[in-house]
Amino acid sequence: MSKTLGIGILGCGNISAAYMRLAPLFRGIEVRACADINEAAAKARAEEFNLRAETIAGLLAADDVDIVVNLTVPAAHFDVSRQVLEAGKHVYSEKPFVLSVEQGKSLAAIAETKGLRVGSAPDTFMGGAHQLARHLIDADAIGKVTSGTCFVQSPGMEMWHPNPDFFFQAGGGPILDLGPYYISNLVQLLGPVKRVTAMTSCGSDERTITSQPRFGEKIKVETPTTIHAVMEFRSGAQITYCASWDVWQHGHSNMELYGREGTLHVPDPNFFGGEVRMTEKDSFVNIAENWKHPFSRANDRTHANYRTAGLADMAQAILDDRPHRCSLEFALHVVDVMTSILASGESGRFIDIKTTCSRPDALDPQAAQDLLA
Repeated sequence: MSKTLGIGILGCGNISAAYMRLAPLFRGIEVRACADINEAAAKARAEEFNLRAETIAGLLAADDVDIVVNLTVPAAHFDVSRQVLEAGKHVYSEKPFVLSVEQGKSLAAIAETKGLRVGSAPDTFMGGAHQLARHLIDADAIGKVTSGTCFVQSPGMEMWHPNPDFFFQAGGGPILDLGPYYISNLVQLLGPVKRVTAMTSCGSDERTITSQPRFGEKIKVETPTTIHAVMEFRSGAQITYCASWDVWQHGHSNMELYGREGTLHVPDPNFFGGEVRMTEKDSFVNIAENWKHPFSRANDRTHANYRTAGLADMAQAILDDRPHRCSLEFALHVVDVMTSILASGESGRFIDIKTTCSRPDALDPQAAQDLLA
């Protein structure tokens, strides 16, 4: 097999530019073509990044494309990924890669039959900050983690996104849109979730777009926009998770984990970098002095942005015949947790999580360096 796998991008909207721009940072992958239901959008992206514009059928049939990156809207992820697998290609999807456990199991069955891989964003848990947190937990630096808190709250997505409708439809909302970052990071840090309970609500029935070019348009809210959940992990840890698009300002940390011997402050898992802080008992200690992780380095203005790391890791895993970190098993467990939180909010009951997964392998500084070109 070639040591470089060809990548095709299906969906040329807002997020596609990040994949196209950052993919050259990594070895083993080369973006070669793109397609979109709007052929003009595909042609514009192709010209911008010196790629080949294809029809969707042409992309799925292209001999030089080994992995298709599915960047369609969440409601289309399952159908598109199924088409990719049936065309005989590996698929890596934006999050969430499916909207139900049943859809995920269906993709798993097709992939197994055809000997193909399925991967899913987010890959931010592979960032230097979150891998430092993983290293500290694995080293028992704060003792057994017993509890913690997570907060991701803002006024909403209609203030910046040019077409924010899907955020407020089924498959969107702060759990399915932002939850993958937080819950993926928690699962890679603490292991799988056992059960959840939640309360959910909508701050309003409609939203007014204040971004361009649709300033002033009204959109209907069809999914909860405030969620207060508690997750019980199989390890015994109990984590409170609050996600909302109905909050103008707050003073909560993104993620705090409380252990028997100290506390770990983890930065926003929506990003690869940030400051990790740790206490021994109640005193802060210096922890990052010798942690030189390449995915902590700022490379995008002031941020560390290594989106596509999960795709590159999957490509290398295919070439090396090893498990990939952003795996279907891992992503499906996260989907199970998120959809169970929404179901608990509707029913008012505890929901047992039916799926499980292994923690992805840690990505230490050398392993991260090995992914880079």
